[in-house]
Amino acid sequence: MEIPVHFYVWYHATGDAAATHVAIAAMMAEVSRRTGVPGRLLVRRDKPSTWMEIYEGVNDVAMFERELSGAVARHGIACIDGLGDRHVEAFVAAG
Repeated sequence: MEIPVHFYVWYHATGDAAATHVAIAAMMAEVSRRTGVPGRLLVRRDKPSTWMEIYEGVNDVAMFERELSGAVARHGIACIDGLGDRHVEAFVAAG
């Protein structure tokens, strides 16, 4: 049995926040449909240009990474004006 993995994706969004939110929400909805892993979108409290997607409890890591990468490409996330590099980090429970 694999240990569930939690993905945290953060980046800076300095362009049109409303348009960026629409694009990210559509991409995250697709990821959820295709993987069964719902995501949450957060904005840093003290620096609202820093955004974070959180995907928790991923069991099939290879499939999830493939679907996340594909959805990012299909939705043109890398081409959004003012969106910085996406930093993907994966964590497991300690112990």
